[in-house]
Amino acid sequence: MYSKEQTQVLQKKTDKFLQAKQAGPSEMDALRSVLRFHEYRYYILNDPLISDFEYDTIFKLLEGIEREHPDLVTPDSPTQRVAKGLTKDFPTVQHLVPMLSLDNSYNSEDLVDFDRKAKELTGEQQIEYCIEPKFDGAGISLIYENDLLVRGATRGDGVEGDDITTNIKQIRSIPLSARFSSYGIQQIEIRGEVLINKNNFKHFNEQLMEQGLAPLANPRNAASGTLRIKDPAEVAKRNLEAFVYHISDFTLQEGKPLPELLRSHAGALKLLWELGFKSPEKEKKQFRGIEQVVRYCYDFEAQRDDLPYEIDGMVVKVNSFALQDKMGMTSHHPRWAIAYKFKARQGTSTLLQVEFQVGRTGSITPVAKIAATPIGGVMVSSVSLFNEEVIREKDLMIGDTVLVERAGDVIPYIVKPQSALRTGKEKKIIFPHQCPVCKTRLFKEPSEAVWRCINIECPAQVVERIIHFVSKDAMDIRGLGEANVRKFYELGLIRDIPGIYTLDFDKIGSLEGFGKKSIDNLSAAIAHSKSQPLHRLIFALGIRFVGETTAKTLAHAVSHLLDFKNYSTEQLLALEDVGPKVAGSIYHFFQNPANLKMLHQLEKLGVQLKNIKKENTTGGTLQGLSFLLTGTLPRLKRSEAEELIEQHGGKLLSGVSSKLNYLVVGEDAGSKLEKAKKINSIKIINEDEFLQLIGKK
Repeated sequence: MYSKEQTQVLQKKTDKFLQAKQAGPSEMDALRSVLRFHEYRYYILNDPLISDFEYDTIFKLLEGIEREHPDLVTPDSPTQRVAKGLTKDFPTVQHLVPMLSLDNSYNSEDLVDFDRKAKELTGEQQIEYCIEPKFDGAGISLIYENDLLVRGATRGDGVEGDDITTNIKQIRSIPLSARFSSYGIQQIEIRGEVLINKNNFKHFNEQLMEQGLAPLANPRNAASGTLRIKDPAEVAKRNLEAFVYHISDFTLQEGKPLPELLRSHAGALKLLWELGFKSPEKEKKQFRGIEQVVRYCYDFEAQRDDLPYEIDGMVVKVNSFALQDKMGMTSHHPRWAIAYKFKARQGTSTLLQVEFQVGRTGSITPVAKIAATPIGGVMVSSVSLFNEEVIREKDLMIGDTVLVERAGDVIPYIVKPQSALRTGKEKKIIFPHQCPVCKTRLFKEPSEAVWRCINIECPAQVVERIIHFVSKDAMDIRGLGEANVRKFYELGLIRDIPGIYTLDFDKIGSLEGFGKKSIDNLSAAIAHSKSQPLHRLIFALGIRFVGETTAKTLAHAVSHLLDFKNYSTEQLLALEDVGPKVAGSIYHFFQNPANLKMLHQLEKLGVQLKNIKKENTTGGTLQGLSFLLTGTLPRLKRSEAEELIEQHGGKLLSGVSSKLNYLVVGEDAGSKLEKAKKINSIKIINEDEFLQLIGKK
């Protein structure tokens, strides 16, 4: 529909309007053209060139002019309709009631103005609002007739969507039937959002990367893409969840009165919750007056990263359905609701160059250097590209305009290049054949996507191994952070891991910034690290595929770390949660003479290689039992619960298997719970039952 030349012209106009503080009537046509173009990219091509925040910024410019000059509003203005465009992969169906967009706000002034308009439209002196999280997923519409789910559809263009009923039925949080008839309801249309929680999303991305595939940029894209997969069995594997948050239409059985719960939005959420739906019943809040609403929005934004789901704002709704009807709606959005959007987590930037970094296991990671861009409240200038295949699959080039996203885990991703904006001056990214540090020829296993430097004496690897060894979750040597490790290495003060324990503090004292107090603190931290538990030392060694949980499994198995030099791969495989890949890595580590020499050096320097806990263990209430935790426990932090398990002789596993005895379940439990339910031998308990097991109230 748009040629390359038109695309570039419209993108230049986009950049101009994004910089503009205001616009005049003479620019209305240009604004409308730019918005229609981006609607086409978003709804039809599913390939947006700008972020949601940037689109909203331009939309508000046009909206402001039209508000001041209502005589200039045209019927086809983007403010007067929902953008059209549907995929042809699924049958198209019409919603019973249009799924309109929400008006957006980004500050308290917008919310105060919304409250003013609500009072004017209703004649009320003070209005009760219901506020809930704005889930960042894929919008859906559900229809139930005579208590049975008969249709599920995507939002589409707001008037029509794609019929995805079969895929919807794979989402276990959506009931196939619900007793609406108990409230006298014959037919009902419900709105909701399909999501992947953060833990499941992380696990899914890890599986993709293990297969050498590019990770998905964010949970929203993962959820939206999954709904359009043709194979329902594959959909079921993704562990989608759905929150329902709105009843858009209903028909009562003949002669039945209107249920009291259907007189307000808060009541509707409670009704859905009571019928077995996942609604924001627990997350919602009701306030009289806009001041408390504003305060709650600010407070909730500070907590957004603690939630198990991605949210991009809060939705504020007039609670009373009678007042909602009185206020009505525009062709674009209901007048009785507004979305308070959090700081944008997407932005566009320019890919300036790619640097290639060497990790502690020799992995070569390409890192994109982009023009510094504010995303989610921080300036982003470096973005990991993971491996060569990601560069190829995303078709990235030096000089590209790129869409960058910073998700809740604060790791920035390049979502995609804006290839439509290329001028021909972009340059191909050349992946090196030699290590960028030691010039050793790179090697790649046929089953992996990562190129590696196999020279274990490579200076970059040595430094990264030391940095990992002293890190917080490993030996926790405070005062010896990354910057100091690199400085000491460059000055020749430290050359390997044992060198940490032979540091020359007199020479360090001659360096700028190192006074007596800082040296004393560093010396004390190094001394303290010698008596760290064995599992911390095992994790600190950086054995490939050995994380914190596996390190604890290994520590429980031996009385002395060097016992592992006599273990066969078969013996390692017999340990809880150790598979062939992990066993092979452990075996090769302890068969390497250089590694054994390092361990002997560490022991001579006073580092504890014995399993003190194993020597002192005389049994415990959980002796011989294995545990796994999922979800958020009401009182205990996960680390506290894990420590209690180990103190009482229990073992921690990292996944669900027939070897697991107990799964301790908290709120928002993920896929582990569903897997455990399928294995009869696993006992599923809550926090109180767990505390009873160890004799604690």
